[in-house]
Amino acid sequence: MKLERVLPFAKSLLNTAVAEGDIVVDATVGNGHDTLFLAQLVGPNGKVFGFDIQGQAIQSCKEKLIHQNVHERVVLFQEGHENVSKCIPEHFHGMVTGGIFNLGYLPGGDKTIVTVPETTISAIQQLLQLLAPEGIIVIVVYHGHHEGQLERDRLLQYVETMDQKKAHVLKYQFLNQANNPPFIIAIEKR
Repeated sequence: MKLERVLPFAKSLLNTAVAEGDIVVDATVGNGHDTLFLAQLVGPNGKVFGFDIQGQAIQSCKEKLIHQNVHERVVLFQEGHENVSKCIPEHFHGMVTGGIFNLGYLPGGDKTIVTVPETTISAIQQLLQLLAPEGIIVIVVYHGHHEGQLERDRLLQYVETMDQKKAHVLKYQFLNQANNPPFIIAIEKR
Protein backbone atom coordinates (compact mmCIF):
# COMPACT_ATOMS: atom_id res chain seq x y z
CA MET A 1 0.00 0.00 0.00
CA LYS A 2 1.43 3.36 -1.03
CA LEU A 3 -0.97 5.48 1.00
CA GLU A 4 0.24 5.90 4.56
CA ARG A 5 -1.94 4.37 7.21
CA VAL A 6 -3.23 6.70 9.89
CA LEU A 7 -0.62 6.21 12.63
CA PRO A 8 2.43 6.34 10.31
CA PHE A 9 0.93 9.47 8.73
CA ALA A 10 0.60 11.04 12.19
CA LYS A 11 4.30 10.41 12.76
CA SER A 12 5.16 11.82 9.33
CA LEU A 13 3.38 15.04 10.18
CA LEU A 14 5.24 15.34 13.47
CA ASN A 15 8.53 14.59 11.70
CA THR A 16 7.96 17.62 9.47
CA ALA A 17 7.35 19.97 12.38
CA VAL A 18 9.62 18.74 15.17
CA ALA A 19 13.42 18.95 15.26
CA GLU A 20 16.11 18.14 17.78
CA GLY A 21 15.96 20.49 20.75
CA ASP A 22 12.26 21.31 20.31
CA ILE A 23 9.46 21.47 22.87
CA VAL A 24 6.47 19.14 22.24
CA VAL A 25 3.31 17.85 23.92
CA ASP A 26 1.72 14.42 24.15
CA ALA A 27 -1.77 15.36 25.30
CA THR A 28 -2.88 11.74 25.81
CA VAL A 29 0.08 9.66 27.01
CA GLY A 30 -1.75 6.33 27.04
CA ASN A 31 0.78 3.50 26.91
CA GLY A 32 3.59 5.89 26.01
CA HIS A 33 4.26 5.01 22.37
CA ASP A 34 3.89 8.60 21.11
CA THR A 35 5.72 9.99 24.14
CA LEU A 36 8.69 7.76 23.34
CA PHE A 37 8.56 8.72 19.66
CA LEU A 38 8.53 12.42 20.56
CA ALA A 39 11.37 11.99 23.07
CA GLN A 40 13.48 10.42 20.33
CA LEU A 41 12.57 13.23 17.91
CA VAL A 42 13.53 16.08 20.25
CA GLY A 43 16.78 14.45 21.33
CA PRO A 44 18.71 15.15 24.52
CA ASN A 45 18.24 18.94 24.31
CA GLY A 46 14.47 18.89 23.75
CA LYS A 47 11.56 18.44 26.11
CA VAL A 48 8.33 16.46 25.96
CA PHE A 49 5.41 17.32 28.23
CA GLY A 50 2.95 14.43 28.59
CA PHE A 51 -0.55 14.37 30.08
CA ASP A 52 -2.85 11.56 31.19
CA ILE A 53 -5.42 11.30 33.97
CA GLN A 54 -4.74 7.62 34.60
CA GLY A 55 -1.92 6.54 36.88
CA GLN A 56 -1.68 3.25 34.95
CA ALA A 57 -0.86 5.20 31.77
CA ILE A 58 1.74 7.40 33.46
CA GLN A 59 3.46 4.37 35.03
CA SER A 60 3.50 2.38 31.79
CA CYS A 61 4.95 5.37 29.96
CA LYS A 62 7.62 5.99 32.62
CA GLU A 63 8.78 2.39 32.37
CA LYS A 64 9.00 2.59 28.58
CA LEU A 65 11.00 5.84 28.74
CA ILE A 66 13.41 4.52 31.38
CA HIS A 67 13.95 1.34 29.38
CA GLN A 68 14.92 3.46 26.35
CA ASN A 69 16.98 5.88 28.50
CA VAL A 70 15.07 8.98 27.38
CA HIS A 71 13.15 9.67 30.61
CA GLU A 72 15.11 12.84 31.39
CA ARG A 73 13.67 14.49 28.26
CA VAL A 74 10.09 13.99 29.44
CA VAL A 75 7.92 15.61 32.11
CA LEU A 76 4.75 13.63 32.81
CA PHE A 77 1.64 15.08 34.45
CA GLN A 78 -1.12 12.92 35.87
CA GLU A 79 -3.58 15.62 34.87
CA GLY A 80 -6.12 16.20 32.17
CA HIS A 81 -4.85 17.79 28.97
CA GLU A 82 -7.14 20.75 29.62
CA ASN A 83 -4.44 21.88 32.09
CA VAL A 84 -1.73 22.15 29.44
CA SER A 85 -1.28 25.94 29.76
CA LYS A 86 -0.90 25.92 33.52
CA CYS A 87 1.46 22.91 33.56
CA ILE A 88 3.92 23.92 30.85
CA PRO A 89 6.34 26.56 32.15
CA GLU A 90 5.60 30.02 30.80
CA HIS A 91 9.03 30.44 29.22
CA PHE A 92 8.09 27.64 26.79
CA HIS A 93 4.84 29.33 25.70
CA GLY A 94 5.01 30.14 21.99
CA MET A 95 7.84 27.61 21.48
CA VAL A 96 5.95 24.30 21.15
CA THR A 97 6.47 22.83 17.67
CA GLY A 98 4.27 19.75 17.87
CA GLY A 99 1.56 18.03 19.82
CA ILE A 100 -0.45 14.84 19.54
CA PHE A 101 -3.76 13.55 20.86
CA ASN A 102 -5.04 9.97 20.61
CA LEU A 103 -8.69 10.30 21.55
CA GLY A 104 -10.87 7.62 23.10
CA TYR A 105 -9.80 5.26 25.86
CA LEU A 106 -6.56 3.68 27.05
CA PRO A 107 -5.91 0.52 25.02
CA GLY A 108 -6.07 -2.38 27.46
CA GLY A 109 -7.44 -0.09 30.17
CA ASP A 110 -10.82 0.92 31.57
CA LYS A 111 -13.05 1.64 28.55
CA THR A 112 -15.37 3.79 30.66
CA ILE A 113 -12.61 6.42 31.04
CA VAL A 114 -12.63 8.32 27.76
CA THR A 115 -11.62 11.67 26.38
CA VAL A 116 -14.50 14.14 26.13
CA PRO A 117 -15.07 17.03 23.73
CA GLU A 118 -15.07 19.82 26.31
CA THR A 119 -11.61 19.06 27.68
CA THR A 120 -10.19 18.08 24.28
CA ILE A 121 -11.30 21.33 22.65
CA SER A 122 -10.06 23.34 25.62
CA ALA A 123 -6.67 21.61 25.35
CA ILE A 124 -6.49 22.26 21.60
CA GLN A 125 -7.30 25.95 22.12
CA GLN A 126 -4.59 26.24 24.76
CA LEU A 127 -2.06 24.30 22.73
CA LEU A 128 -2.66 26.56 19.74
CA GLN A 129 -1.62 29.47 21.95
CA LEU A 130 1.51 27.60 23.03
CA LEU A 131 2.53 26.67 19.47
CA ALA A 132 5.26 28.38 17.52
CA PRO A 133 4.31 29.50 13.99
CA GLU A 134 4.07 26.42 11.74
CA GLY A 135 3.72 24.18 14.79
CA ILE A 136 1.44 21.21 14.25
CA ILE A 137 -1.19 19.50 16.39
CA VAL A 138 -2.08 15.97 15.29
CA ILE A 139 -5.34 14.51 16.59
CA VAL A 140 -6.05 10.82 16.03
CA VAL A 141 -9.81 10.39 16.36
CA TYR A 142 -11.05 6.98 17.46
CA HIS A 143 -14.81 7.01 17.01
CA GLY A 144 -15.79 3.36 17.15
CA HIS A 145 -17.70 3.83 20.43
CA HIS A 146 -20.63 6.06 21.41
CA GLU A 147 -18.60 8.67 23.33
CA GLY A 148 -16.06 8.75 20.50
CA GLN A 149 -18.79 9.56 18.00
CA LEU A 150 -19.99 12.44 20.15
CA GLU A 151 -16.45 13.75 20.54
CA ARG A 152 -15.80 13.35 16.80
CA ASP A 153 -18.86 15.42 15.91
CA ARG A 154 -18.09 18.25 18.35
CA LEU A 155 -14.44 18.30 17.36
CA LEU A 156 -15.24 18.48 13.64
CA GLN A 157 -17.69 21.34 14.29
CA TYR A 158 -14.95 23.18 16.17
CA VAL A 159 -12.10 22.74 13.67
CA GLU A 160 -14.25 23.43 10.61
CA THR A 161 -14.93 26.93 11.95
CA MET A 162 -11.29 27.81 12.70
CA ASP A 163 -10.10 31.02 11.06
CA GLN A 164 -8.03 30.03 8.02
CA LYS A 165 -5.85 33.08 8.60
CA LYS A 166 -4.76 31.57 11.92
CA ALA A 167 -4.52 27.86 11.10
CA HIS A 168 -4.58 25.28 8.34
CA VAL A 169 -6.79 22.27 9.18
CA LEU A 170 -6.45 18.89 7.47
CA LYS A 171 -8.57 15.75 7.73
CA TYR A 172 -6.90 12.49 6.68
CA GLN A 173 -9.30 9.57 6.44
CA PHE A 174 -9.81 6.36 4.55
CA LEU A 175 -13.38 6.50 3.31
CA ASN A 176 -14.09 2.90 2.31
CA GLN A 177 -13.01 0.99 5.42
CA ALA A 178 -15.47 -0.74 7.73
CA ASN A 179 -15.92 -0.40 11.50
CA ASN A 180 -15.29 3.33 11.98
CA PRO A 181 -11.54 3.41 11.31
CA PRO A 182 -9.63 6.17 13.08
CA PHE A 183 -8.79 9.35 11.17
CA ILE A 184 -6.53 12.34 11.66
CA ILE A 185 -7.22 15.99 12.12
CA ALA A 186 -4.04 18.05 11.80
CA ILE A 187 -3.86 21.74 12.67
CA GLU A 188 -0.91 23.87 11.59
CA LYS A 189 -0.60 27.28 13.20
CA ARG A 190 0.01 30.08 10.72
